[in-house]
Amino acid sequence: MDDWIKGEGPHSEIVISSRVRLARNIAGLPFPDRLNEQGAQRLITTVEKAIKRNPVLFKDFDLNILKGMTPLETRILVEKHLISPALAERHDQGAVFISKNRQMSIMVNEEDHIRIQVLLPGLQLDNAWDLANKIDDVLEETIDFAYDERYGYLTACPTNTGTGMRASVMVHLPALALTNQLKRVFQALGQLGLAVRGLYGEGTDIVGNMVQISNQLTLGQSEQHIIKSLKGVTGEIINKENQAREAMLKNSRIALEDKICRAYGILTEARIISSKEFMELLSDVRLGVDTGILKGIDRAVLNELMLESQPAFLQSIAGAQLNDSERDVFRAQLIRRKMK
Repeated sequence: MDDWIKGEGPHSEIVISSRVRLARNIAGLPFPDRLNEQGAQRLITTVEKAIKRNPVLFKDFDLNILKGMTPLETRILVEKHLISPALAERHDQGAVFISKNRQMSIMVNEEDHIRIQVLLPGLQLDNAWDLANKIDDVLEETIDFAYDERYGYLTACPTNTGTGMRASVMVHLPALALTNQLKRVFQALGQLGLAVRGLYGEGTDIVGNMVQISNQLTLGQSEQHIIKSLKGVTGEIINKENQAREAMLKNSRIALEDKICRAYGILTEARIISSKEFMELLSDVRLGVDTGILKGIDRAVLNELMLESQPAFLQSIAGAQLNDSERDVFRAQLIRRKMK
């Protein structure tokens, strides 16, 4: 399993992961949606040559050409958060360089020519930015990025113009959800200029109380300011979630234990379970582990199940194409085996 999902980081009981993405485009070259197949291939070759010039930083990176992969294999990369859904849709022209530990990836021919991504466990925004910045610097030694002195890095979507940075954290907020505080928290985040999305970013629903929080604007802000602001807000959310957990343990412990133990019982005995139901029950069990109500369960196993229970990943484990009903049965089998 990838390092970011099995590893422990600061505040891992609430913050699942930290991610930094940088959008970059090559000066004088049409954006990817205007490139033909030959132009897209030349772009991949250009990035590959830039990577090979620094074998120290990129020694463990592998090139994955999406056209040479099955749709299932491509979807697994999305479910593992190694590529974006947008890159998966550009199957015939897209490519991605992925580090062996799966913490770093460089997407080519997505919405922008290049998307640098670093994904780390827990609250590690500073470290993620440092790694992304190093990759960016090395690529810029040989690639002429589209940059304007006034506007910064030029991108296909105007909201990314400036630093081209999207910094985000994936947080688990079950106590705030159970105490009906999430709506107020989301409203406050919106007023601060932060976006709230589901597990797989823009256009995805929030399930299992897993929330992705990211900056919306990059123009007129430095990378350091974006990281500092998001880190500060995340710290406040961690405090609020911990306070809600402590209040529930103090004021309604029996009801909380009942909810958590019922969820554990279903996950360890159910014969049929949908992806949505699993994520909701997983949220309760994870809360039980984090509060000490449930003992002897490794949080890394829960993180792994969160990915392995997704449709494409599940079919990869099964070694066969499965319809919806078959997936629900196999998902239940997988969960029983790993939870017990």
